[in-house]
Amino acid sequence: MIRGPSPIVAAEQKPKLSTLRRFLQYFAPYRQEIPIALLLVMLGATTQSIGPLLIGWAIDHLILQGNWPGLARLLVLLVVIYVLGVVAIRGQIWRIGNMMQRVLGQLRQDLFTKVQSLPVSFFDRSEAGDLMSRLLNDVNTVNQAFGLTVPQMLGQAFSLVGIIIAMLSMNLQLGLLSNLVVPVMIFTTGFFSRWARRRFRVARETIGELSAKLEEDISSVREAQAFNRTQLNIQEFDSLNEANRRANVQAVAVTSAFLPSIDFLNTLATAGVMAYGGYLAVTGAMSVGVVTAFLLYVQQFFRPIQILSQFYTQAQSGLAGLDRIFLLLDEPVTLQDAPNATEMPPIRGEVRFESVSFGYTENQRVLQEVSLVAEPGQMVALVGPTGAGKSTIINLILRFYDVTEGAVKIDGIDVRRVTQSSLRRQIGIVLQDNLLFSGTVAENIAFGAPNTSQAEIEAAAQTANVHEFITSLPQGYSTLLGERGAPLSQGQRQLVSIARAVLINPKILILDEATSSIDTRTEALVQEAIARLLQNRTSFVIAHRLSTVTQADQVLVVQQGQIAERGTHAELIAQKGIYANLYAIQLGAS
Repeated sequence: MIRGPSPIVAAEQKPKLSTLRRFLQYFAPYRQEIPIALLLVMLGATTQSIGPLLIGWAIDHLILQGNWPGLARLLVLLVVIYVLGVVAIRGQIWRIGNMMQRVLGQLRQDLFTKVQSLPVSFFDRSEAGDLMSRLLNDVNTVNQAFGLTVPQMLGQAFSLVGIIIAMLSMNLQLGLLSNLVVPVMIFTTGFFSRWARRRFRVARETIGELSAKLEEDISSVREAQAFNRTQLNIQEFDSLNEANRRANVQAVAVTSAFLPSIDFLNTLATAGVMAYGGYLAVTGAMSVGVVTAFLLYVQQFFRPIQILSQFYTQAQSGLAGLDRIFLLLDEPVTLQDAPNATEMPPIRGEVRFESVSFGYTENQRVLQEVSLVAEPGQMVALVGPTGAGKSTIINLILRFYDVTEGAVKIDGIDVRRVTQSSLRRQIGIVLQDNLLFSGTVAENIAFGAPNTSQAEIEAAAQTANVHEFITSLPQGYSTLLGERGAPLSQGQRQLVSIARAVLINPKILILDEATSSIDTRTEALVQEAIARLLQNRTSFVIAHRLSTVTQADQVLVVQQGQIAERGTHAELIAQKGIYANLYAIQLGAS
């Protein structure tokens, strides 16, 4: 698979504040809820910071003076204050947590919407596992870093402000002494956060690569066993798994080195307050109650700093996840509807390529000056070697890509002038390996027209020669299918896919080797169903077995990006050129 540019490189170039600022924009719809949440945060912080002040006052004015009734009343007041604080903290956690989960839900929705809108060219160079990692793992990392800790972090931040105000108002000198370590803590936090973010970014990238490998190997386990490659796959997975382990260990190592540093500064500040505060108490410059309150405040003072510092470090993992998420959200949608695009009118079925050239990259052209005309109701067969450009022609009709030069027109209308949805809803496609989804048989048939009735679904199934088989299933049309249509056989899945195409009643039909990889008996049913499907429709058929296209109105031999020969089967046989040689070889092989 072609890999795109490393998201790590791009993420390194994105400023951290820009990422955070963009994330905060997701909170704009909750402007009315934020003040209420902040009010609860301030109320909870106030109840926590007022406790030591009251306790210190009680020591000096109640306990040392033996005023026990007053102490009892104060204890009741403290209980009321702390209960009020518990209620406020519970409310802030619920409100902020609920808000965060709605923001994260919107982030997931934006990611999925973006993935659905990206052109096919993006998926040519991207891995499904890495995209799933961004949708699931990265959003979950953001949830763990912010969704579960932001309520606590906000509460601690306001508590810290309240504690600082209380300490400075009680004794300016001792308060300043307690805050001497704050600049050191800020420097330490900044140093570790930059280190941690780089480590966590690598960890997010390696988990994306691991997810991509896992998805690829699980989906191809049958091929791996058939080609005796399982041991090599295990070794490759082990290598990626080891890289992910190392990245996470290095990230955790940063955190494990950070927390003891904060604890050391906490102990240092506490020792300084105890020494100086004890000296002031002994000399009579400060009362015992004030010293006690200060010690309680010091313990409370460093708890918010520890929590905020730990949150700041953990947030680096969340910011690394946000970097990858926003990189995907910023992926340009290179194929869009034109600003003045109109709805495609009901298609008659004329398809015209006018000197079309196309390349998946700037340096390599896949099609060169291709011109063709398919009249309404005609069957056009595309034959030629693998890689000649047959599928590219089909992709341009569906406008999965835009032509580099020339134009693709349907009924005289350039496909770039109409909306993609109005164009594609009138084109049916049956592939060699059609994908069925987890769901009922009826839901799979109605995939392109989900609002159709049960009677219409059954009529489409009858046209596709699959109604009888479906009714023999245990729950009939309500039978649940597993991933990729299990347990249906290849031929049965093909018939369901034909019913899906019948249901949308397209005027243009695309068949990509629709009868390969199935048994002879089922092939007869498929051929009969396809014959019904082709009636009164313009069709493009990619075929490797030339015996299936002898009745085509046009046979186009595609070779090296150009139409080398064109004509009916009989005309091309008479020319004794490329097509005649291919047909003779296949006829001899049969």
